[in-house]
Amino acid sequence: MTRKQRRMTIIGGSLAVLALAAALVLNALRDSIVFFSTPTMVAEKHVAPGKRFRLGGLVQPGSLQRGDNLAVTFEVADGNAKLPVAYKGILPDLFREGQGVVAEGALDANGVFKADTVLAKHDETYMPKDVADALKKQGHWKDDYGTKPSENDKPSGGAKPSDAKPAATTAQGNPQGAVR
Repeated sequence: MTRKQRRMTIIGGSLAVLALAAALVLNALRDSIVFFSTPTMVAEKHVAPGKRFRLGGLVQPGSLQRGDNLAVTFEVADGNAKLPVAYKGILPDLFREGQGVVAEGALDANGVFKADTVLAKHDETYMPKDVADALKKQGHWKDDYGTKPSENDKPSGGAKPSDAKPAATTAQGNPQGAVR
């Protein structure tokens, strides 16, 4: 075997081993790559009882029921299907009916999702209450914080982007994201 043939054999073997390793990793993570499953996906996959996964969707209005010792039941829906959820613990401050939620746990034999972790989702306009109160106290609060800009707030076709006022400023009056 010449040097060139030996080098090509080593490179080919290395690539084969790398491809096999990548295939094994992707196969192992096949179901874990998804951030959460919706109730429709759970129904379609026929998830086995006891298998852990994340369930995401909206808390169905009117489904929240509080029990003894921090026990809570509610339904998570995605528009097509809904799944009952049972949780025991303190719910996040942002948790409410009609709000997005991600719960981690497993289905029981009765088809109820037993959650051991519940996370409330929020949109990009969320601002913690403490921060909002501090801004109001300092006089830097604007009533349009926490609202999405409407079509009327956007600059018209004739206006230059530099003419638009920044939506939020820092305590020093500088536009957010400005570097000095």
